[in-house]
Amino acid sequence: MTQQDLYISRAGLEEIKKELAELLEERKEITATIKEAREFGDLSENAEYQEAKNKQSFIEGRIVEIESMMKVAKVINDNNRTNGRVALGSTVKVEVNGQIREFVITGSNESNPAEGRISNESPIGRALIGQKKGDTVDVTTPEGTKQYRILEVR
Repeated sequence: MTQQDLYISRAGLEEIKKELAELLEERKEITATIKEAREFGDLSENAEYQEAKNKQSFIEGRIVEIESMMKVAKVINDNNRTNGRVALGSTVKVEVNGQIREFVITGSNESNPAEGRISNESPIGRALIGQKKGDTVDVTTPEGTKQYRILEVR
């Protein structure tokens, strides 16, 4: 992960803090499992030991990843939404190709387009940031250029 800003909601930050606490607890348990497996002797044929070492490697990697995320995380708050313009954390209702769609603008780590949560770094997110109700923006996506008319910002 690069040392760039990572935008995250308060709920998202709490989620990763919770995951970190669980991983730190799991780290203790896996360390005990590895110690116990070592006591069985020949480690080259000890499946329990190998499985525990693989799990430990995953846990350690994820802990480092979460700690790195938390160092650069910038919490999205209501102060980011000013003057009725689209910003991080905004919910935006748009009309595109005659269809009404609603998006929440999130940081990249919380985006889930299937749930309407789009990254501020995505083509749609970048185009909507800074716009206001009534504006129309052209968005170039892999499917081509489409016009998005902003119906509501909250």
